[in-house]
Amino acid sequence: MSEQRPREKWGTKLGVIMAVAGSAVGLGNFLRFPVQAVQNGGGAFMIPYFVSLLLLGIPLIWIEWAIGRYGGLFGHGSAPFIFDKLWKNRVLKYLGVIGVFGPVVIFIYYVYIESWLLGYAFFAVSGKLLALSTPEAMKGFLLTYQGLSPGSNLWTAYIFFLITFAVNTWILYRGLKGGIEWLCNWAMPLLFVFAIVVAARVLTLVVTDPAHPDWNIINGLGFLWNPDFSVLGDSKVWLAAAGQIFFTLSVGIGAILTYASYLSHGDDVVLSGTTAAATNEFAEVILGGSIVIPAAFAFFGPVGAAQAAGSGAFNLGFVTMPLIFGRIPLGELFALLWFLLLFLAGITSSVSLAEPAIAFVRDEFNLVRSRAVSFFAVATFILCQPAIFFLGRGVVDELDFWAGTFCLVVFALAETIIFVWLFGLDRAWEEIHHGAELRIPRFYRFIMKYVTPLFLIFILGFWLIQQGWPTLMMHGVSPDNVPYVLATRLGLVALFIGIAGLVRLAYYRRKTA
Repeated sequence: MSEQRPREKWGTKLGVIMAVAGSAVGLGNFLRFPVQAVQNGGGAFMIPYFVSLLLLGIPLIWIEWAIGRYGGLFGHGSAPFIFDKLWKNRVLKYLGVIGVFGPVVIFIYYVYIESWLLGYAFFAVSGKLLALSTPEAMKGFLLTYQGLSPGSNLWTAYIFFLITFAVNTWILYRGLKGGIEWLCNWAMPLLFVFAIVVAARVLTLVVTDPAHPDWNIINGLGFLWNPDFSVLGDSKVWLAAAGQIFFTLSVGIGAILTYASYLSHGDDVVLSGTTAAATNEFAEVILGGSIVIPAAFAFFGPVGAAQAAGSGAFNLGFVTMPLIFGRIPLGELFALLWFLLLFLAGITSSVSLAEPAIAFVRDEFNLVRSRAVSFFAVATFILCQPAIFFLGRGVVDELDFWAGTFCLVVFALAETIIFVWLFGLDRAWEEIHHGAELRIPRFYRFIMKYVTPLFLIFILGFWLIQQGWPTLMMHGVSPDNVPYVLATRLGLVALFIGIAGLVRLAYYRRKTA
C-alpha cells in the first residue's frame, strides 16, 4: 500500500463556520420551519423547539464537531473508521456505515429537488411563471415540470438537473478550500442578503382589500406566532420540534463529522459549533418565519394561509410564493431572488452531503480527490435516476424517510452513546474543550450523558410503537406504488451492504498493509 496522502485542511476559521452553517441552512429553514410552526401551535411551538435545541441540537453539534476533529487526527473523515478509533469493537465500524449511507441517499434526491429551484429561477425571469395567476394553474405548472401531469415530459427538468449535478461535481472536484470553502464564503453572505431583501419586501407589503381589511402582514405575523399553549400536552408536537432541530442543524447525518475532521487539533469546536448553530437559527426563526406565512396571510387570508401551510413545504415554495410575487411590483426580481436564495441554500447543503462518501473513499483507499469525486459522481448519477423518473411512485418519499428521518435518529443515538459512554464522559469533555475559548456550562455533562440519549431513545421508541409496523407493512401506500416502494427498499439494503463491504475491504487492507 502506498504512503498515506496528506489530508486537506480548511483555509480559515471563518471558512469552516460558513461551510458548517451552509450544510445546516437549507430548504427546511425557509419552507419546512414555518409549516411546522403553523401546524404545531404557532408561538407555543417555539417552547419545545428551543428545549429540543438546548437538550438535543446543541449537545449533538458539540459531539459531532469533537468526534470529527478527533478522527481527523488519525487520518479518518468518515464515521466507520472514526467510530473504530473511539472504541475498539468489531461491530462499531459497521454501525458507522450509516454516516456514509445516509448522506449519499439524501444527496441522490436532494440534488434533483435543488435543480427545480434553478429551473424556477429561469422561468421567473422569463415571465412564464408569474403569468400564471391561479393556484390551479401554478400547481399544474409544477406537475408538468415534474413530469407528473398527463402528456408532460421530464426533459426540461432533466436539463436543469444535469446543470445542477455538474455544478455540484465541479465544486467538489475543486477541493475543500478551493471548492467547498470558496462556495460557502460567497454563497452564504449572498444568501442572507437575498433573504433579507425578500423578507423586507414582504414585511413592507401594503395589501389593500376593502372586503378584508384585516388581511395584512401584522396579522400574518400574529397568525404564525400567536401561541396555542394547549398543544404542549401533545407528544407529537414535541416530536415535531425535535425532528425540526435534527433537520435544520444537519445533526445525525455525518456531514458535520466529516467537515470537522479537516480541523487541526487545536481548533476550537465549542465556539465554532455554537456560531454555526446561531447562524442557522437566525436564518430559520428570523428570516424563515418572516417570509412565506405572513405573505400568504396578507394575500389569501387565514383560511388560505392555513391551506398553504397544510399543503406542505413544496407547495409553499413553488406554488404560493410565485402567486404572491405575481401580484406585486417587480415581482420577477423578487421571485428570482427567492429561488436563487433557496438554490444557494440547497447547493451549500448538497456538497456537504457528498463529502462523507468522498472522504471515506479518499482516506481509506488512498485516492486523490479527483478520482474519489469521479467515483462518487458516477455512482450517484446512476442512483439519482429512480428518484427522477419515479418521483410520482413514492420513491423520493421512501428515500427521504429512511435516510432523512430514521437514519438521523439512529446515527445520532449511536454517536452519542459511543462518544459519551464508551469513549468516556471525562475523555469526551476534555476532547470537546481542547483548544476551546469558551467553556460549556458543567450541567451539560449531565445532559450529554443522560438527557440527550434518553431524548433520542424516546423519539425512536415512540416511532416504533406508533408507526413502525404500519410503515414496514407499507400501510397507506397506493397498491400501484407498492412494487416501486419495495424495489426502493431493496435498493437501499443493497446500497448499505455495498458500503459495509467497502468498509470491510478498507479495514483489512489497512491491517495487512
